Amino acid sequence: MPVDDLDARILTLLAEEPRIGVLEISRRVGVARATVHSRLRRLQADGTVRGFGPELDTAELGYPVTAFCTLEIRQGAGHDTAAEHLVGIPEVLEAHTITGPGDLLVRVAARSNSDLQRIIDLVVADESVIRVATTIVLRTQIPARTLPLLHAAVIDE
Repeated sequence: MPVDDLDARILTLLAEEPRIGVLEISRRVGVARATVHSRLRRLQADGTVRGFGPELDTAELGYPVTAFCTLEIRQGAGHDTAAEHLVGIPEVLEAHTITGPGDLLVRVAARSNSDLQRIIDLVVADESVIRVATTIVLRTQIPARTLPLLHAAVIDE
């Protein structure tokens, strides 16, 4: 079941004020507390809401360098083998199988440019990884976001 306007209003409040309580959400959107609670349970159960954890700033954690690495992996080794290796590197924030000249797109955080080299060395230490091309982020123009997509999904219904 796609999200509706009430779901969108609830999720918007949670995104804008992560510490807001269910009772306050129910007051602001004008529905019963039980309705908000059941909506949130459903959104979690169907995978729309993946978590309520804090959004961490990697720079404030001591990792001010962000980079995207395009990995070329050995054919026949499989993406899963490379992903299993990458999950063991704490600086790897996410990895995606992609189309185009590379096979995996990986976002990493590093303490410095020289630390980024250490991370790249860890990435290529796996025999399934043939080559890495790295692009360093100079400034984030639009941070990761999902609220505009949420609102577009509700409008498209």
